[in-house]
Amino acid sequence: MFGRSDKTSAQTPPSLPEADHEGGKGRPTPSRREAEAARKQNIKIPKDAKGAKKATRERDREARDRQRKGMMAGDERYMPVRDRGPARSFARDFVDARFTLAEVFIFVAVGVLLLGFIKQQVVQTWVSIGFFAFTAMIAVDMIVLLVQLSMRSKKQFPDAKDRKGLLLYASLRTLQLRRLRLPPPRVKRGGAPKS
Repeated sequence: MFGRSDKTSAQTPPSLPEADHEGGKGRPTPSRREAEAARKQNIKIPKDAKGAKKATRERDREARDRQRKGMMAGDERYMPVRDRGPARSFARDFVDARFTLAEVFIFVAVGVLLLGFIKQQVVQTWVSIGFFAFTAMIAVDMIVLLVQLSMRSKKQFPDAKDRKGLLLYASLRTLQLRRLRLPPPRVKRGGAPKS
């Protein structure tokens, strides 16, 4: 067809299979269907519903444990999105390096609640005055912390996009007890924040 003769095709020797390279994998590449079947077999989910639920719960528990251990170790891959990035890390270290009155607010609130059971007007008045004074001190302390953080973060991260939501993030971390903060503090009180 198209002017070719069969003589040329008869004269060409048949192509020989290529010799295996020594560095080759020594097996054919599996098809997509074979690869997916192998992956599903590796998951090993039992066919009965009860066993499947148990296997799923076990896998989820292991994933949560792995994520928690990674977060406690300070690995950003395991942190929630809100905690990732150098600016958030800087804000965490800045807050953790100092003592704030907001940390003990929960204890003061519980104390005020217990003192509220005393039915003497003088005690109630002094408890109210003390609570409002303490709340005002927390507000002043928080404002000072946020102003200092804002000034330091502008030097450290000149781009405004990097600092977006940083002050709110620091405020919420300030209200938590140091021992219960996640990710856990990396700096001691009075230490300098890591840059």
